[in-house]
Amino acid sequence: MVEQTYDTFCGRIHYWINKNAEHPRLQLVFLPGLTADHRLFDKQIQYFEDRYPVLVWDPPGHGISWPFELTFSLSDKAKWLDGILTDEGFERPVIIGQSMGGYVGQAYAQLFPGKICAFVSIDSAPLQREYVSDFEIWLMKRMEPVYRRYPWKLLLKSGTEGVAVSDYGRGLMHDIMMTYDGDKERYAKLAGHGFRMLAEAFEKSRPLTIPCPALLVCGEKDHAGSCIRCNKAWHRNTGIPIEWIKNAGHNSNTDAPETVNCLIEEMLKSL
Repeated sequence: MVEQTYDTFCGRIHYWINKNAEHPRLQLVFLPGLTADHRLFDKQIQYFEDRYPVLVWDPPGHGISWPFELTFSLSDKAKWLDGILTDEGFERPVIIGQSMGGYVGQAYAQLFPGKICAFVSIDSAPLQREYVSDFEIWLMKRMEPVYRRYPWKLLLKSGTEGVAVSDYGRGLMHDIMMTYDGDKERYAKLAGHGFRMLAEAFEKSRPLTIPCPALLVCGEKDHAGSCIRCNKAWHRNTGIPIEWIKNAGHNSNTDAPETVNCLIEEMLKSL
């Protein structure tokens, strides 16, 4: 993997890419969730690199994509992603997004329906207003002061144990969260901005049809928000296939990487 950068009006995005692959016609783009960075997909990169071109980023404001002005929208993130993919010649991207990364993938599909080749949602939810309540949107807009009030040790514990059930998944998320150790203000701002950005995207939501083959993946022990409820409704309302991952939490790709990797590979073969 080669580290590259992409400059925006808010800051510089860092991403990692490997174009040398056995099957170059499909390109895999991995998008981590809120407060996570590129390491969230280590097991997927190890499995797929050299077989397909792969790209993963530290999302704007996350990891080493910092400093970064937290004034951007979900659409901005999708447009920056398109700029990166265009620069790198990724013409048939398969967007694989975990949690917030899944929302970015849907925004990308909205803005660039002719470019996305396939979409995999991992423990994310539909980006449509009908799936969230007024109270959920109200709460999302007010999360930053909530994070500010919590002691860092409690945030570290909940952010580690609340998203994964495996030793590997929890250990990885602990390492990622330690990026913000000693700077709880940055963590609170980043998380608060992410939820506000998402609430604003829900409020602007237009009817969304995923314009490509899609797959929903969700851990059976995912207790983050209303993820399980939303995925059940998403599958029921759209017919998009769904796979429930046993013994996996919100970061199911770290709790059951072999299972998730096989599901992604099956989709790629079908394309």
